[in-house]
Amino acid sequence: MDANAWHARFSQQAKWTAGLRQYLFDRAKLDKDDRILEIGCGTGAVLNSLIQNLDPSQVFGLDLNITYLSLATRYTPQARFIQADAQAIPFPDDSFDIVFCHFLLLWVENPLFTVREMARIARRGGWVLALAEPDYGGRIDFPEALAKIGQMQETMLRQQGAETRIGRRLAALFNAAALNNILTGVLGGEWSRAHDIEDLQQEWEVMKDDLRGQLTQEELSALIEMDYRAYRDGERILYVPTFYAMGQKP
Repeated sequence: MDANAWHARFSQQAKWTAGLRQYLFDRAKLDKDDRILEIGCGTGAVLNSLIQNLDPSQVFGLDLNITYLSLATRYTPQARFIQADAQAIPFPDDSFDIVFCHFLLLWVENPLFTVREMARIARRGGWVLALAEPDYGGRIDFPEALAKIGQMQETMLRQQGAETRIGRRLAALFNAAALNNILTGVLGGEWSRAHDIEDLQQEWEVMKDDLRGQLTQEELSALIEMDYRAYRDGERILYVPTFYAMGQKP
């Protein structure tokens, strides 16, 4: 997918977690004057949803992908963006009130080191948040004929370097990073017959990338049709446990 398609995907993910973000930022007592940094900000979809309630000069995003960052500066020009690695964050100790990430830790080579880096640049008493990390090992698909989608997707994500079961590790990671007042949990699921077809189309654009080479075009088309039919019939259940964690720097 091109960068604009990924922006649509990141915006979709940001929509999924909007309520959870509000809850966690409220617990962290996010203030309009707080200095915040998103690690792995992508195209700025999450920061764009936050910045209207913050001082833009105190909002920062970091990502390694320069193409994503070029879109981030277009969609959220008020924020400050920097190209850098999540495992070598170029800010001094005690720089931010809140440091957070969103669907990031599954992609980094050493997630514990990344959480420790996030804690390093948080001020004393500041917060580190992992807003959403999936766990494909707990995925539920129904009808059962669609379970192969999740199995194949997890295999492909692992081949791409993802830690597909990072969600269940968040509590251990935050404790190993010596954070205090740790809260971890999992995002709930909700289903409706009136599933947004645009969301489903975006989901399949990603899935096609993930499943490339595992299925013939005919097999893929049959799965897609089965998936759409299950949604139309109101029987489709798809649940990937998505964990969150927050901890305070001592």
